[in-house]
Amino acid sequence: MRKEDKNTLVDELLVNLNEYSHFYVTEAGGLNAELSSNLRRECFGKEVKMIMVKNTIFKKALEQLEGKYEEIYPTLKGTTAIMFSNTGNVPAKLIKEFSKNNEKPTLKGAYVEESVYVGADQLEALCNIKSKEELLGDVIGLLQSPMKNVVSALSSGGSTIHGLLQTLAEKE
Repeated sequence: MRKEDKNTLVDELLVNLNEYSHFYVTEAGGLNAELSSNLRRECFGKEVKMIMVKNTIFKKALEQLEGKYEEIYPTLKGTTAIMFSNTGNVPAKLIKEFSKNNEKPTLKGAYVEESVYVGADQLEALCNIKSKEELLGDVIGLLQSPMKNVVSALSSGGSTIHGLLQTLAEKE
């Protein structure tokens, strides 16, 4: 491969790394055409971009980014597929679900929520990470609960006072 071609591939990877906030390094070698196609279809349906990469080219792309990615470098061995996503836990859930019926893909490492995770044993932890939208939903739910109690107390209190005044008016 010529140097110009390698530089083009590095530039394309840099575009993806800047576009997506999370990436997963997976072992996807050994999948037949049908399983590979099914995996890509599931990735597309969940807005995950999956790219097969050469390890040295991906490492060069990471070296050009700002940040600490050194912990990912040892995972760049064998056949590597990178899964890019803007939601941190979606690729983990996809890998877990797809691996129920297949041996691959397996997790090698991930960069999620500005943290590095290395090893297949981290898959469960990555599945449990809440996305930004889920966290916002939880916060809104927590904020709404006390507000509902106050509104409920005020509205029930208003009807009690109204009932008391009406009873007093009827007695007179």
